[in-house]
Amino acid sequence: MDDRARRPEVVTKGDPYAHTLDDDFRDDGTAFRDEAKPGKRRLAAVVMLGLAALAGLGLYQFTTTRPATPDAAKAARPAPPQPVAVATIGTGDIKIVVSALGTVTPIATVTVKSRVSGHLLEVAFKEGQIVEKGDFLAQIDPRPFELARDQQEGQLMRDQGLLDQARTNLARYQMLVKQNSIARQQAEDQAFIVKQYEGVVKMDVALIEAQKLNIAYARITAPIAGRIGLRLVDAGNYVQTTDTGIAVITQLHPISVIFNVPEDELPKIMAAIRAGRSLAVTAYDRANVTPIAVGKLATVDNQIDQTTGTAKIRADFENLDDKLFPSQFVNARLLVETLRDVVTVPLAAIQRGAPGTYTYVVGSENIVSVRQVELGPTDSGMVAVTSGLSVGERVVVDGADRLRDGGRVVVPGDAADSGRADKATARPPAGPAGRRPDEGRRKTTP
Repeated sequence: MDDRARRPEVVTKGDPYAHTLDDDFRDDGTAFRDEAKPGKRRLAAVVMLGLAALAGLGLYQFTTTRPATPDAAKAARPAPPQPVAVATIGTGDIKIVVSALGTVTPIATVTVKSRVSGHLLEVAFKEGQIVEKGDFLAQIDPRPFELARDQQEGQLMRDQGLLDQARTNLARYQMLVKQNSIARQQAEDQAFIVKQYEGVVKMDVALIEAQKLNIAYARITAPIAGRIGLRLVDAGNYVQTTDTGIAVITQLHPISVIFNVPEDELPKIMAAIRAGRSLAVTAYDRANVTPIAVGKLATVDNQIDQTTGTAKIRADFENLDDKLFPSQFVNARLLVETLRDVVTVPLAAIQRGAPGTYTYVVGSENIVSVRQVELGPTDSGMVAVTSGLSVGERVVVDGADRLRDGGRVVVPGDAADSGRADKATARPPAGPAGRRPDEGRRKTTP
């Protein structure tokens, strides 16, 4: 039997089977069992760290000396030219336009009301009819006014007779006064009586004219030209001057559009008006795509709305084709000024970022560079350039998101550029067994 198998679990100093040193015993004289000493633990940690360092070094040597993969070779090659679309800088006209949402507003809208009270005998118009000024619309019973007129005419005849009699007596009294046959006071009193009858006669004439006017009011006519709406009362009703009315007429030719413009736009608008220029206004549909009608600026309101910071503007339109309808919402575009022969560039070429407002300019050998620009007004996808670009230069309008300053581009359709791009993107010839010359080479370490 092995001697170590016969060793007791606990040994003491001097035991021949306990191959321990004196410092391996506890204070009570028993030996340590299955307990590593601090020095041994430190030695094990150092050994493990050394093994880990050797493993890392081996992995580094393996990765740095392995053959280059296709992806690594692809990353090592320079980036191929990027296909882009370009536009050549030129000159053109830029229209300075102020756009706003407007409402079609009739120049005149009249509610036709009866100016006398009475029974409505006839309604002569059709709903939606286009009427001219003075057209017959409705008839109120005129007989009460005709009778009143006849009565006032009879009163006038009576009063006129009294006046003639008073004038004759006055002439007789004046003659007798000259003959000293009557007192002067009697002649003077007769003169005052004549004046009284003259006033009565004049009042009778006025009453007759008032009845004639009522008779005219009983025949209702159109006060303006336009389209008449739905009737508000039917024939047979008793209408009064306090009623809502008989119908509403809206003027359509011409018609206006009222829209609000920001107060910052007013100076240049007022400058154009003071210069005597006629400013054109185009009305577009609700989608702001299709033009409906073209008119001209009529007037600007006399104050700015403090709650919105805008001012109202009225534009007049002939509207002979009736494309503008009252209370219709439209998009109004006011042409303030047209800039002639200015440098223009497509909006698609303008980029905004850390450099500010810039664009990619295609230079010689199709190398792009970042160029800062200062912009002016915009019109129909084009923008005026006040500085930064010259006529004849080419700018990138599509594909700019893949570019960087100093990169090479290829323009589809350009034969010279296509040839250079083919050479730049061509792969090196294949070596034996279909491998490229650089395939299989191992990098050397110093």
